[in-house]
Amino acid sequence: MLILFDQGTPIGIRPDLTNPAVKTAYEQGWSRPLNGELVRAAGGTGFEVLLTRNANLLYRQDLRSRKLAVVALRQNRW
Repeated sequence: MLILFDQGTPIGIRPDLTNPAVKTAYEQGWSRPLNGELVRAAGGTGFEVLLTRNANLLYRQDLRSRKLAVVALRQNRW
């Protein structure tokens, strides 16, 4: 499983995800795209899950046609 951490996703949880490959948007060179562009880029390059702190992404993007699961983390402190 290939997981993408959006900007602001707590990097401290990365070691807890042992089996999947985890990459950050910054590592992919995607530190500046808007949410729609990030969802398209992630889905088009094989990522299966996008972890984000932006809960609005779930409401502003039509994710029904995507093969990308989006998980919005709402807790501020980790």
